[in-house]
Amino acid sequence: MDPLLNWLMSGDVSLQYLTSKYLLHKPENELATLRKKIAADGWGKAFLGARKPSGHWGRDFYQVKWISSHYTLLDLRHLEIEPTEPILETLNLILRTCKSADGSINESHTLPSGDLCVNGMFLNYASFFGISESELKSVVDFILDNIMPDGGFNCNWKRGGAVHGSMHTTISVLEGLWEFQKAGYDYRKEEIEQTRKTAEGFLLKHNLFKSDKTGEIIDKRWCRLSFPSRWRYDILRALVYFADAGRPYDPRMEEALRLLQNKRRKDGTWPVQMKHPGLVHLEMEKIGEASRFNTLRALRVLIAYGYNGLKEI
Repeated sequence: MDPLLNWLMSGDVSLQYLTSKYLLHKPENELATLRKKIAADGWGKAFLGARKPSGHWGRDFYQVKWISSHYTLLDLRHLEIEPTEPILETLNLILRTCKSADGSINESHTLPSGDLCVNGMFLNYASFFGISESELKSVVDFILDNIMPDGGFNCNWKRGGAVHGSMHTTISVLEGLWEFQKAGYDYRKEEIEQTRKTAEGFLLKHNLFKSDKTGEIIDKRWCRLSFPSRWRYDILRALVYFADAGRPYDPRMEEALRLLQNKRRKDGTWPVQMKHPGLVHLEMEKIGEASRFNTLRALRVLIAYGYNGLKEI
């Protein structure tokens, strides 16, 4: 086996599962056996063990970052853990207690409507963990009611008068809508597909990280590799979305792909270059060190777009 694959397979059981699924394409019976171990071992077990008697992680649905129910469920979705009973109980608790009158999932105790980024992320992990289509229709409605004229999304459009889409919000919404479709749900299917295409166009119009007016890098942090991404945008997060969605190569991806390729170290790995400050349940990986998550994600992207990710540099 390729030394890089051996290294990936020597990590947490969740990474063994993800590597086996996305790079080794193991048969379903082997994948199922590995996936069951995520809840019983390593990071998956640690995350599940941090849940409070209240049914939430942290203080409640959104407090405090990054140990709240919201961000813990997002972490667990990234591990691709099975939808265990505690996960489903917390999701149903959120649906019972955090829905606004407009159907959005509301992270605030004072505002009448939920945050668009949060609803995109919620749709992502709720769809992944198999919450019923009927429970998620109002979240889809809320998202589709917030498309901006430029095709993107922005949490501050109706809340704060934003006039331009946000890369942060747009990628969160795209991930949520794609996960909803992957789950096999048909609700507003054609509208969702069209919305995804226009939102993808919004990201590509910016070459995934540049101003469409000046060509300058919008935010240098978008070019640094982090994991978990939380609500924040970066080029690897965007490229993983496009690769996972099976979208074909677009020349407007090229600069981001080359930038990602150039971040590869001589040993074939990619690092964690930054983290988003806040409380965490556990440190999965450290800044500056080789990152199995980022290496796996980068390989998936480069292989999807015609680069031989396992080839020696």
